[in-house]
Amino acid sequence: MADEAVVFIGAGAWGTALAIAAAQRQPVLLWARDAAQAAQMQAQRRNLRYLPDAPWPPGLRAAGGDEAQLRAALRGAELVVVATPMAALRQWLGWLGQALPQLQRAHTPVVWLCKGFERPQTEGASGLLGHEVAAQVAPHLAVGVLSGPSFAQEVAAGLPTALVAASRSEAVRRALVAAWHGPALRLYANDDVVGVEVGGAVKNVLAIATGLCDGLALGHNARAALITRGLAEMTRLGVALGARAETFMGLSGLGDLVLTATGDLSRNRKVGLMLARGLSQAQAVESLGHVAEGVYSARTVALRARALGVRMPITDAVVALLDGELQPRAGLARLMARDPVTE
Repeated sequence: MADEAVVFIGAGAWGTALAIAAAQRQPVLLWARDAAQAAQMQAQRRNLRYLPDAPWPPGLRAAGGDEAQLRAALRGAELVVVATPMAALRQWLGWLGQALPQLQRAHTPVVWLCKGFERPQTEGASGLLGHEVAAQVAPHLAVGVLSGPSFAQEVAAGLPTALVAASRSEAVRRALVAAWHGPALRLYANDDVVGVEVGGAVKNVLAIATGLCDGLALGHNARAALITRGLAEMTRLGVALGARAETFMGLSGLGDLVLTATGDLSRNRKVGLMLARGLSQAQAVESLGHVAEGVYSARTVALRARALGVRMPITDAVVALLDGELQPRAGLARLMARDPVTE
């Protein structure tokens, strides 16, 4: 078995795109839970399920199904990337928290790509961000998050992109920059993990709202207002959780919000567009065929905000729409009828 410098756990569109980019610089393993999918990817040299138009560079290899094979691959890994949805992050961080020390690799950086708040684990609890999950299940690991405005198809095609490498550990930030920074992919280091993760979580919810706005043909004025007031919501929540306000004016805040709220490749925006056409949440998600994290994190964002006493009216309206408690135009009327406030 070849020694791969970077090991990806999860073979969705975003994980595959970043694996393609990383494999331009070093050997990379893309591990999938589905062994048949992994075999097909290895034979076809592309991910036909999620990124069929993106051929793989020679440095990328696929494997899957067998966790023993994954454990063996970790022996030589210099970086581990968890490329699963938020719902699986706890499981994999817990597994890595046990596996890496057993392999004498406890200091190997572990980073995740998912964006959102985890669903509460117990009745009455609030959803957690990725770094809070890591603190619970694998506090001894060196961890971080890669975030920022990016569509998988464009990264896989080598189009110019800028991302944020966030960690409280300088060594982890350096490892992320070393793995990806190059002519087509520029990385900016940031130690404000809370701000970067809040931006990544909330922008997905706001993109649903913006898609709804566009689907109802409310105009560019309404879209601009929604994005701007959404950024204010995001910043309020982040600061309440300990983030720096200036982080939200950067790539993982304003940058990711603008891209996800306006880009035609945005899954979350597509959910909003479908809700505007009268589809239910379930119908919209089924139509997508991909995970739209905003659908699953909207309620946890609202729950965390409520626990902190943070006002997030746009997020609350999205939750009501997703739950079928509010119709699209009634949601608009609710937002417009709010009492005047200062900006």
